[in-house]
Amino acid sequence: MDFNSFNLHPKITAGIVAAGYTRPTPIQTASIPKIMQQHDVMGLAQTGTGKTAAFGLPILHRLMQGKRGCVRALIIAPTRELAEQIHVSLGQLGKQSGLRSVTIYGGVGINPQITKLKNGAEIVVACPGRLLDHIKQKTIDLSNLEVLILDEADRMFDMGFLPDIRRIIKSLPAKRQTLLFSATMPQEIRHLANEVLTNPEMVQVDIVAPPATVSHALYPVPQHLKTELLLELLQKTDTESVLIFTRTKHRAKRLGEKLGASGYRAASLQGNLSQTRRQAALDGFRNGTFQILVATDIAARGIDVSQVSHVVNYDIPDTAEAYIHRIGRTGRAARSGDAFTMITAEDGQMVRTIERALGGQLEQRRLDGFNYSVAAPDCPAQPARRHTRAMPRTRPQQNRSRRSPGNGRTAGEARR
Repeated sequence: MDFNSFNLHPKITAGIVAAGYTRPTPIQTASIPKIMQQHDVMGLAQTGTGKTAAFGLPILHRLMQGKRGCVRALIIAPTRELAEQIHVSLGQLGKQSGLRSVTIYGGVGINPQITKLKNGAEIVVACPGRLLDHIKQKTIDLSNLEVLILDEADRMFDMGFLPDIRRIIKSLPAKRQTLLFSATMPQEIRHLANEVLTNPEMVQVDIVAPPATVSHALYPVPQHLKTELLLELLQKTDTESVLIFTRTKHRAKRLGEKLGASGYRAASLQGNLSQTRRQAALDGFRNGTFQILVATDIAARGIDVSQVSHVVNYDIPDTAEAYIHRIGRTGRAARSGDAFTMITAEDGQMVRTIERALGGQLEQRRLDGFNYSVAAPDCPAQPARRHTRAMPRTRPQQNRSRRSPGNGRTAGEARR
């Protein structure tokens, strides 16, 4: 099957060609016909499977007919980054359509958003909090809305947005098409789906399987030696671009600064940054200005950076689903990738949970030459030899063969 089989509007088809799309992904193949028939759709698919085009193409096709200059499609996303990504993608696919999209989210001034809304747009991509501000101030008119899309619904639940979503829905026309996309289906999302969808068509693609192109490895290490081990891993691994996940915003900030001081081109992405700085960090990671991006889970979903060679879990995630979403940032577009996870003695239960979800035991490695016996700063000195290795101050050379650290094996050997 190719995109011509959907019989999309010629100007939308031209946008597909210009964007370089050739064959639809499974979620697109399953979703687009149902959405074009104006069914409500419940879509289940992982990050990176092409969900934006799955709902974006039929929506653009629909909006080619009918009134212009009023909001007819509303897409609600959990994060500013995802909202911008959807906005950019729709702009590319609909470049020749004349349709306009506006983003609405907090962290930036509201007045420029009000101006854009007054100038007219057919599509609004919004985060829940700022959208409610516009609804309360009556600076957005949703009376002509035809389609509502809730993207990454389970992530919105995780971030506490479901009460806001319910308040938003009360202000929308009852007669509309509603699409809900989610990577997982916790009970709360099932309840929401029952509330907002009418006789929905179910589409389910690749819910729990991680990318087959990703190699996994666990690195047991005391908490206080994580940064030292990370620096050793980076020095001994041939990397292209590395996405590192931490549990907290403050840890992401400190680790990004530490990596920068150690000679790496690194940035952090976390909620305390202004929107301008967050976008600069993400853009720099995409274009290669930064080789390493340290992030909280705000970056785990919906961030389209396809060239990530390694994902490092500096902190193990809280759920198996979060692990799958994190490592889904690498091994994309048929490229191989590596996922390294640092674990402490307290992480045993979560490791077992992740292994059950993946259907197999993950390899545990020790890094040759690393001194695991260094005492924590608040512990009494130990008789073992002190660790005196100097921090690397410059970026390691990239002319090594690609190796996955541990026992001197290549990444391919480690997988076998």
